[in-house]
Amino acid sequence: MSNQKPERTGDFMTGTRPPATRATNRPFGPFLFRAPPHAGGGIGAKPDFKARSRKVEAPDDGKALYCRACGRVITRTSDRIEVEGAHRHTFANPHGIVFEIGCFQAAPGCALMGPATDDFTWFKGFAWRVAVCGACLAHLGWRYGAAGGSHFFGLILDRLTEGG
Repeated sequence: MSNQKPERTGDFMTGTRPPATRATNRPFGPFLFRAPPHAGGGIGAKPDFKARSRKVEAPDDGKALYCRACGRVITRTSDRIEVEGAHRHTFANPHGIVFEIGCFQAAPGCALMGPATDDFTWFKGFAWRVAVCGACLAHLGWRYGAAGGSHFFGLILDRLTEGG
């Protein structure tokens, strides 16, 4: 019996995970998930989060939403919120990759990667961190946080499913 650890065969931040564990064929790196900056704002800006967001009433309040790659519970339909007047938003990052995201007040199934940054943020006054599935590490979206402590998740809708 050997006490040696298995050799690491990939680098998560550059997207070179071993093929057997890679959830998608898309490259992964924080630089890929940014959009053009909004005029003004930034980490120092003081947004009025309560005025810009409200909870969305869902008829099936409490239904679980799962990671499409592995089936882990990520959030619930009862956690849907509106930010800047809508639950759903469509954005493109500087590389032209388009994402349709939904806003959620909580996503306990997510883990966060890297430090917060306001570079190319999609929501004025909010810095973001990459949010991945806490089980399989598939990229699921971003956690947005304001300097005052308000936060929400912008999750990529086609990477979630209602059936586990």
